[in-house]
Amino acid sequence: MTKLVHKLGLSPTLAFHDVYSLDDPSLLAFVPRPVHALLLVFPTTDTYERARATEDGPLPEYSASGSGEEVLWFRQTIRNACGMMGLLHCACNGGAREMIGMSQTHNTFPGSEDRGSKKLTKRKLAPETDLANLITSALPLDPSSRAQLLETSPGIAQAHASAASGGDTAAPSAEANIDLHFVAFIKSAENHLWELDGRRKGPLNRGKLGDDEDVLAEKALDLGVRRFLKREEELGGDLRFSLVALAPSMD
Repeated sequence: MTKLVHKLGLSPTLAFHDVYSLDDPSLLAFVPRPVHALLLVFPTTDTYERARATEDGPLPEYSASGSGEEVLWFRQTIRNACGMMGLLHCACNGGAREMIGMSQTHNTFPGSEDRGSKKLTKRKLAPETDLANLITSALPLDPSSRAQLLETSPGIAQAHASAASGGDTAAPSAEANIDLHFVAFIKSAENHLWELDGRRKGPLNRGKLGDDEDVLAEKALDLGVRRFLKREEELGGDLRFSLVALAPSMD
């Protein structure tokens, strides 16, 4: 995951880290802070599909566009690309988005709390990076047009194919039946926790966070990942999941 987002243009000072517990402070302490995004991976079950349909039912289809949007959301129309969608939602929103086109030098950067993180040299969204190109092109478009943009973006497709071919297991075809799904949680500049899932009707605002709370804070976990898992438990769903955090690199 980290290799892929770096290839697309995200700062090398950020990386994905495994989150081994939602409740054990000693294990949570291994994750560098601040955490800019969480990516939840889980099996798609009948319980999940019913809950999704119930919540989405009364909601309108998301149709916003433009620089005034609080988040950049992509509707998923490409089969078996939910992992890529999750990565894009993590990298194109919140604090991570501000680090596209940054290079590392030394010392610390704001918000790192002197954890030995690298200092960042800011560059504007550089047009030579795939993420910057995608954001610039996607912002003025409606969700349907954004989906078409992703379908025809050679840089995104090439990076995805390159990352898939680098693993030990062959990448699944678009026609294969895959039962895993990826959902991103990010904090906006307005301090809202957003759930971003390309299979929903739009982005979901899960609540307000404090200025000093990142997406791995107790309140954020209660509004996001824990809320998700609690619903699965109450409805007899599948509690298998994995969670990764996009946070400062330890390299």
